[in-house]
Amino acid sequence: MVMQYASCSVANFFAYSYPIGAAQPVLSSHLAGKTYSDLYELSVKDPETFWGSIAKERLAWTKPFDQVTDCDLSSGKINWFLGGQLNVSVNCLDVHVAKDPDRVALIWEKDEPGTEERITYRELLEMTCRLANTLKSYGVQRGERVAIYMPVSPMAVAAMMACARIGAVHTVVFAGFSSEALAGRIQDAQCKFVITCNQGVRGGRIFDLKSTVDKAVKSCPSIRHVFVAKRTNNSVPMGKLDISLEEYVFDYTPGDVFGCVADIGWITGHSYVVYGPLCNGATSVLFESTPVYPNPGRYWETVQRLRINQFYGAPTAIRLLLKYEENWVKKYDRSSLKTLASVGEPINHEAWEWFHNVVGDGRCPLVDTWWQTETGGVCIAPLPAEPGAEIRPAMAMRPFFGIQPALLGEKGQIITGNDVSGALCISQPWPGMARTIFGDHQRFMDAYFKPYQGQYFTGDGAYRTEDGYYQITGRMDDVINISGHRLGTAEIEDALDEHPDVPETAVIGIPHEIKGEVPFAFVVLKESASENQQAVVEELRHLVATKIAKYAVPDNFLVVKRLPKTRSGKIMRRILRKVAMQDTSNLGDVSTLDDPSVVSEIIEAHKHYRSHKEGRL
Repeated sequence: MVMQYASCSVANFFAYSYPIGAAQPVLSSHLAGKTYSDLYELSVKDPETFWGSIAKERLAWTKPFDQVTDCDLSSGKINWFLGGQLNVSVNCLDVHVAKDPDRVALIWEKDEPGTEERITYRELLEMTCRLANTLKSYGVQRGERVAIYMPVSPMAVAAMMACARIGAVHTVVFAGFSSEALAGRIQDAQCKFVITCNQGVRGGRIFDLKSTVDKAVKSCPSIRHVFVAKRTNNSVPMGKLDISLEEYVFDYTPGDVFGCVADIGWITGHSYVVYGPLCNGATSVLFESTPVYPNPGRYWETVQRLRINQFYGAPTAIRLLLKYEENWVKKYDRSSLKTLASVGEPINHEAWEWFHNVVGDGRCPLVDTWWQTETGGVCIAPLPAEPGAEIRPAMAMRPFFGIQPALLGEKGQIITGNDVSGALCISQPWPGMARTIFGDHQRFMDAYFKPYQGQYFTGDGAYRTEDGYYQITGRMDDVINISGHRLGTAEIEDALDEHPDVPETAVIGIPHEIKGEVPFAFVVLKESASENQQAVVEELRHLVATKIAKYAVPDNFLVVKRLPKTRSGKIMRRILRKVAMQDTSNLGDVSTLDDPSVVSEIIEAHKHYRSHKEGRL
C-alpha cells in the first residue's frame, strides 16, 4: 500500500519543530504573540488564515498558491494550497545553503561507535544534485515511481531528495523486508527503478541488500534499472539492469542536534529524520546501529559524543533498555538533552518513568506523541502548550494545530463531554494527511472515511479524561503493532495459508513487555499433517520470515481443529484473544457462533499447549 499525501512538506515543517522541541512556537509574523489556546482555536476555526499565513512566510514557493484548502472528508476530497508549486528538496536544502552552507545537516552515526560522519547542507545538496542528474540520465522522469531500499545513511537521504528534486515519486521500503515483501511494494507502486546498496551493516553484522533486490525484480517486469550504492567494500554480482553508484555520485567527505533513532524505511524516519529536520535547517542524526550494539549504553554514548539535544525513540527500545542496569545510562554525560519523545506505539508507565527519571534525570520534558503513517506527522502530543503546562506520564494529551479529535460510539454518534471513551476520529482535514492510496482510491475511502461518515477514522480507540486530555487506548481493528511496526494480521495469515498442509489460520495480537504486541497464530492443519505438527510449525515460521520479515513471525503457534466462526463465516477474534491471554472467565456472548462447543475445544488445546511449553522451560 502506497500512501499519497496532500502537502507533506508543510506538515513536516511544522509538526517537526514544535511538539517535540518547544512549548510556544513562533509560526509567522501574522501569528506572533498569540497563546497556544488562541493558535489552536484559530487553526480549527479558520484554517485558511492559520495555514495560509504560515505557508506563505515559511516556505519557498515556485508558484504562489491561489487557494488554501478545498476539502470534504465525506467524499474523500483533500486539496491544499491549490495552484501553488514548490519543491521540498529546495526547502530542505537550497534555502539553507543560501544562508549557512557549512551548517551540519546530517550526523551519520554508523554502526561502529566513534565512526560518525558529518555532512553539511552544501555537501548534501551537491550529493543530491549529482544523484538527480544521474537518475535523469538513465530515464527517471517526473511522475515515475522509484523504490528506495537502503539502510539508514546519507545515501538514502540523498536518494529521497533527488527523487523529490526531479519530481519522481519515491516509496521508501524498510531494508529489513524480504524479497517477496519488497516485490509486492514495487508492484503496488508500479515502480520502474530501484535504488539500493550492495549490503547493509547493523549490530556488528553485514546483511545483503542487492541479492534481495535481485530476487524481487525477477517478479517485477516494470523495473528498468537498479542503482547500486556501495556501503561496504564487498563486491556483489551486477546484471544488465544494474547501474553502479560507487564513483561519481556519492563523493562526499566527512545549532541543535536532533536525534531521531528511527529507520528511514518507516514513516517516523521519513518525517522526523529527513523532511522535518531538513526543512527546518536542523542537524539530524542518522542512526544505523541498534540500541544494544556493542552494549546497552549505545544510545547514551551517542548522546554524549554527538551532544544530542532532542532524543526521539520508540517505547519498544526503551522497554528493552530498562531491563539493564541503570549504570549503562548514568555512566554517560546526557546534559545536552533538552527534550525526550516517544513514537510508534503507546508507552507504558514503567517505561515512561524510566525514560524521564533515569535518562532525562527528571529535568527533560518527555512527550508521548501520537500519529500514524496516514497522518504524515504528529497529531496529538503534550507540546506545544502554554508555558509551564502540565505533562502527564504516558499520555498524548493535546491536539496539534489543525487537528480536531472526536470520539464516536458504536452507532456512529459523536460522544460529547469528558471522562468518556470511543473510536478516535479527526473531524476536519489538515495539510499533512494522506489523500489517497496509489491506484486504489476506493480502498482509501473504505478504510478511513466509510466507518464514520464525515470523519477520518484512525482505527484507534481513545479515552478523553475529565480534563479533556486524550489517552490512546490501542487498536480497534485487526492491525497489530510490533515494536512500533504496524502490520495487518491478514498479511501474516496470507503467508501462513500458503502452506499446503494449512487450510486456515487466524492471527491476533497479544501484549508483550518488550515489543508492545506480538502475533499469536491459531492454526488448523489437514488431517494428513496432524502427526507432524512441529515440523509444520517450523516451516510456517520460515514462511512468514521469507514472505514478510523475521519480526512478523508469531511468538506462539496453537494448532486447533477448527476456528470459532459466526454463522456468516466470520472468525470471532475476541474469543481467540481471550484464550491467548488466559482470560476465559468471561467470554461474553457466544450465541452467534455456528457451534459454541468449539470454544471449549480451543481452551483445552491452549491448556495442553501451555503445559507442554512450560515443561520444556
